[in-house]
Amino acid sequence: MALRDLVMDVRPLRVRPFRRLWLSTAVTSIGAQLTAVAVPKQVFDLTGSSGFVGLTGAVALVPLLVFGLWGGAIADMMDRRRLLLITNTGVAVSSILLWAQAALALDSVWVVLVLLGVQQSFFAVNMPTRSAAIARLVPAELMPSAMALGATVFTFGAVLGPLFAGALLPVLGLSTLYLVDSVALVLTLWAVWRLPPIPPLSGEIRRAGLRDVADGFRYLAGRKVLLASFLVDIIAMVAGMPRALFPEMAERTFGDPPGGGVALGWLYAAIPLGAFLCGLSSGWLSKINRHGVGVVIAVLVWGAAVAGFGLTSTLWLAVVFLAIAGGADMVSAVYRSSILQAAADDDMRGRMQGVFTVVVAGGPRIADITHGWTAAGAGTAVAAAGGGFMVIVLTVLALIWLPSFWRYRADSQQDHNI
Repeated sequence: MALRDLVMDVRPLRVRPFRRLWLSTAVTSIGAQLTAVAVPKQVFDLTGSSGFVGLTGAVALVPLLVFGLWGGAIADMMDRRRLLLITNTGVAVSSILLWAQAALALDSVWVVLVLLGVQQSFFAVNMPTRSAAIARLVPAELMPSAMALGATVFTFGAVLGPLFAGALLPVLGLSTLYLVDSVALVLTLWAVWRLPPIPPLSGEIRRAGLRDVADGFRYLAGRKVLLASFLVDIIAMVAGMPRALFPEMAERTFGDPPGGGVALGWLYAAIPLGAFLCGLSSGWLSKINRHGVGVVIAVLVWGAAVAGFGLTSTLWLAVVFLAIAGGADMVSAVYRSSILQAAADDDMRGRMQGVFTVVVAGGPRIADITHGWTAAGAGTAVAAAGGGFMVIVLTVLALIWLPSFWRYRADSQQDHNI
């Protein structure tokens, strides 16, 4: 394979509207990850319990389930640029309020959880809208490259954000993490404002109701390839995402001081670091047509790496295992996104992206609950390693149930309904 086949394809950045949307993602990605570290850290500091850290997953899950599905329907019924402006503003305001409660030292875990729920409600509508908008900004042949660019810049922020968080926590305090995220979110509103209008192709703009959400599920029920791609990702995230364990493991397994430190930053950064490195060399992904095989193998590697993470007590080895898991997750995400773009019609793309958001973002929230409470009862090693092994077993069972997914090829003309 030639070197040019490994280098990331940046042609979508020549499209000015996509470049603006991509840059807005780049600016906010670091700040968003600061908050992603700050919330569980603050909850753990206030309660001393991984069980309560897991509760943050439940608080975030409910709005994701409700507003992710409904938000996808809204994105199919109104101008997506306008919806992005509304939801970006909501996320920014909720982040400012998170900063205010930390700066004022309210020391109320319930205030943190309520603000988290509000923020996730806006986020749940924003994400399917943003993803559905990309399909209107770049030509179809550049879609996999655009998805890889978006995922890579997000993981870049997910690497630097936790590392900055680990470095800033002992020096500037937790409230500063929320403040940086707030400033970044406000700045990116200008980039979203400069996007062109993205109305429905049908020209019909109306309110989205429960019938539109139900239509999306009926549409999905006839697309078994999509169903299979969602199922394997649910398995990977629900059974195998160990992030709720990071605050406790940073202190009690890897020796961080109680106020936070380097180990906490590395644990949060390791998975996106692996994904980022994989994204930089993502040119080869477009050369493989057997996307179903690619997803399955990537999920199995994810499970094995998470199991290895749970069994080690050495920080550098834990980071290596998590980075391998992150690289596998990047491969899975690129192929699943490509399958979604190929199988979904534009008038259903928002709703399918809503389901995608619920699966991608909701799965780890459920994992926060299950891993947090499992760790509270049986320890972090059992929670992490056991989850990794469950990923492998459940993925094999899913493949036995839906063998057609293994045969799926991007270059085939097969019916996506089978």
